[in-house]
Amino acid sequence: MRVLLLGATGFLGRFVADRLLADPAVHLTALGRRDDSDVRFDLANGSPGALTRFLDAVHPGVVINCAGATRGGARELTRHNTVAVATVCEALRRSRCGARMVQVGCASEYGPSQPGSSTAEDSVPRPGGPYGVSKLAATELVLGSGLDAVVLRVFSPVGPGTPAGSPLGRLAEAMRRAMQSGDAELKLGGLGVQRDFVDVRDVARAVHAASLSAAQGVVNIGTGRAVRLRDAAAVLARVAGYTGALHELDGPPTRPVIAAQRADSVTDHAPAAPHPYPDGCGAWQQADVRTARDRLGWRPRINLEESLADIWMEAACRI
Repeated sequence: MRVLLLGATGFLGRFVADRLLADPAVHLTALGRRDDSDVRFDLANGSPGALTRFLDAVHPGVVINCAGATRGGARELTRHNTVAVATVCEALRRSRCGARMVQVGCASEYGPSQPGSSTAEDSVPRPGGPYGVSKLAATELVLGSGLDAVVLRVFSPVGPGTPAGSPLGRLAEAMRRAMQSGDAELKLGGLGVQRDFVDVRDVARAVHAASLSAAQGVVNIGTGRAVRLRDAAAVLARVAGYTGALHELDGPPTRPVIAAQRADSVTDHAPAAPHPYPDGCGAWQQADVRTARDRLGWRPRINLEESLADIWMEAACRI
């Protein structure tokens, strides 16, 4: 099976590439903007006609799109998350390859949900920010394209390679600094949000399964269990061997602070940090994952403690 992977060098794309390369039945070609891609092509600025010619030459059976942007202004997010997907859909419609499309979406498309609830695929999307809006627009383009296509709405991916600027990445880095400098306590704020954390390697398995399936429409990829960020911080401290005290700062969960303080410090400065989840999803999000089980034969295998141990291992190795 010939597979064209878009965004192979990103956080999710790297693990999808590894998963596909481990399948001897897959012939993988990576397309992207970077020099290490098999083929260089900028989806946000390239023309559908140029991509169509490439598709006709390579003739993939499956096109997987892991490309996109998670940060930036509305214009940049729209270019990389929506315009790029429009280019892919149009190129596939024009192409003679007849490839199946697997689009990697995200839970930000749903927006906030009621605490205690599980979000199913038929929930009405109400994204709470430009990132979710740009990804939802991409999903609608894919679903309305007439292509053989499936959209995987990935909830909160974690594990090895977690970006240092992400909430759990920042927690690991703050803990590393605290241990390195001998800080007796770590002050954490804004940890009341609850998210459905799913390991990036399980996400890669889901993408692989989706590429082989006949499933169409939207499929949630998560664990079906929301975890409070403060509980994840406690697990991270345990796997890191951090014996200092974890103190949660008072204040609303939308304005997080992460700071380490020495035991003998006289001052109490807590520098402001970025929003822990600039995803517009509010305080709670949890996936209903029955569709993934029934239509993809997929279940998560890796627990959060293992994911956090891998995040810590990478943080601890940083100089």
